[in-house]
Amino acid sequence: MKIKIWSDIMCPFCYIGKRHFENALAQFSRADELEIEWKSFQLDPSLPKMKERVDVYEYLAKSKGFSIQDSKEMHDNVVKMAKNVGLEYNFDRAVIANSFDAHRLIQFAKTKGKGNEIEEVLFAAYFTNGLDMSNLDTLIEIGSSIGLSPLELETILHSEDFSNEVHNDSIEAQRFGVRGVPYFVLDNKYAISGAQPSSVFLEALEKAFIS
Repeated sequence: MKIKIWSDIMCPFCYIGKRHFENALAQFSRADELEIEWKSFQLDPSLPKMKERVDVYEYLAKSKGFSIQDSKEMHDNVVKMAKNVGLEYNFDRAVIANSFDAHRLIQFAKTKGKGNEIEEVLFAAYFTNGLDMSNLDTLIEIGSSIGLSPLELETILHSEDFSNEVHNDSIEAQRFGVRGVPYFVLDNKYAISGAQPSSVFLEALEKAFIS
């Protein structure tokens, strides 16, 4: 059974949802029979590459029409949610920048069978370590850390390679009616939106597998 997961590595709920999903997989007796594919989805394609640091609290407040205080409270709540699943979020260090090149890196990593590994290190790089997901040298270093060839990474990331794959994932997301991420599609039959509890994922896995 194939599971497609649309995600943006700058989406805080996507990393939390990844952990919830992994916890469900650990309880699912037929997890080794699943094929999992990560799909690209940019929450804000209009973001430029980083030129100067943008305060994450101000960014959310401006984009959603919140006050700065409301934005900080929302981020604090997300930090607590992340901590509950063993994740460390450092929003004070977050770099708000375009994630398109990071998605191209994900697409390349998938061709090497390292889709899950690249998602994990990119999430950690952004949310925990405060790295710039639009910096090509940073992305090359991140890709190299999971065993991808630095020479291939440099060639690919300094070109337009895998751009079509990123766009195609977005087009496919539209067909499924994806409006936000994370978004999980099980066997093209069942969809789960958001960082749902592990129990929800487990129930859906069992239902999808026998249907």
